[in-house]
Amino acid sequence: MIPLKINGKEHAVDVDPTTPLLWVIRDYVGLTGTKFGCGIAQCGACTVHLNGSPIRSCVTPVQVAAEQEITTIEGLGDAQQGLHPLQQAWIDEQVPQCGYCQSGQIMSAAALLETNTSPSDADIDRAMAGIVCRCGTYPRIRKGIKRAAIALKTEPASGG
Repeated sequence: MIPLKINGKEHAVDVDPTTPLLWVIRDYVGLTGTKFGCGIAQCGACTVHLNGSPIRSCVTPVQVAAEQEITTIEGLGDAQQGLHPLQQAWIDEQVPQCGYCQSGQIMSAAALLETNTSPSDADIDRAMAGIVCRCGTYPRIRKGIKRAAIALKTEPASGG
């Protein structure tokens, strides 16, 4: 059994240690917000956080994540806390078109805003490089990140 901590909850999965984390999250834990896109860490749809840093879960063996903090798109906001400011900004700015890449986009943006609370366009472009949006909503993604940055600065310290 491989012990995992996903979105603050403990899980133990009986899988081959080389199984990609993506499939464990989706198929064994049942959190389907993280998407499969390419399987070779090129598109970013599968992005989750491992100890606060964005990783591509499609190429990360589950054994690498054992006993570490994993956060998926479902872990950013919840029924008690409400939507994360990025999730709300995505709605307000009407960022998604097809929506397939958006969990990866939001997870990458969340990592950016953890380290840079006032990102420039260039900062956003660097942080989001490699997260492919086939619909081309990059201008709206940038606006959403900037809106969330403002919201994060004005929300109470206990907000999420």
